[in-house]
Amino acid sequence: MEKFDFEKTVKELLAGKKIRGKDGVLAPLVKELVEAALEAEIESHIADEVLQGKRNRRNGYNKKTVKSTSGEFELATPRDREGRFEPQIVKKHQTTISDEIEEKILSMYALGMSYRDIQSHIEEIYQISISTATINVITDKIISKVKEWQSRPLESIYPFVFMDAIHYKMKDNGKYVSKAVYTILGINIRGKKEILGLYLSESEGANFWLQVLTDLSNRGVKDILIASIDGLKGFSEAINAMYPNTEVQLCVIHQIRNSLKYVASKNQKEFMKDLKKVYQAISKEQAETELDRLEEKWGDKYPIVIKSWRNK
Repeated sequence: MEKFDFEKTVKELLAGKKIRGKDGVLAPLVKELVEAALEAEIESHIADEVLQGKRNRRNGYNKKTVKSTSGEFELATPRDREGRFEPQIVKKHQTTISDEIEEKILSMYALGMSYRDIQSHIEEIYQISISTATINVITDKIISKVKEWQSRPLESIYPFVFMDAIHYKMKDNGKYVSKAVYTILGINIRGKKEILGLYLSESEGANFWLQVLTDLSNRGVKDILIASIDGLKGFSEAINAMYPNTEVQLCVIHQIRNSLKYVASKNQKEFMKDLKKVYQAISKEQAETELDRLEEKWGDKYPIVIKSWRNK
């Protein structure tokens, strides 16, 4: 079993590498739906050719490395015997996926999206390059994968759970609006990062977060040791209601960002240099000592910031 490198994992999380990037945990989700769409494309292609009286059949796969903002992955593209199949979602010589398409693919995993929402996303991805019948086949194939992923069982204990939001442009009543898909990232007892769920939020608050935690509980999560959140309204209360023994902590990155809102731009570089000694301290005692020094130097100018760090 690979040893859990706690220090490395925490440094990655603090550096914002928990969701996207070369080894991002979202890349396998992009791969799964792209391959499902390709499977539906070739099924429709073979069926159309048979109806036209042409002889054709499937003939294995071509594999290539595809890049996305969520990371690289190996894509298996199906082939046909006669070589007439032209994949559309990722074309033959294409090696990158655009941010817009990637976001639409990922958003389809979010709980709260209806069949019609997903079909609309697929239509926007393909535009007019394929028939309505093929769109329906792709939608059915993807819905099956999405439902399976959404309902998969989870582990009983997660030492760490982090929440991050990804913002998408989605079509709503004919208009594009920005919506947040909240990503729940867990670190299991073996130190492996895992996306526990993606949730589309129409409105934030205790009821929404209670639904998220209830879903995790229904899928087998019995305990969370530490939950790192970004201060969204109602999330702490939802965690305490479902997992009363969980320690809730504010995400350091969000705490830093909130602090810098109150620090004059001319002082931010020097202030951050001093603040790093607080949140990168190797012990609670050292952190408290560095916070005392921070207050001695900056307390008169930025008392709200110092108070916030004391409270949290």
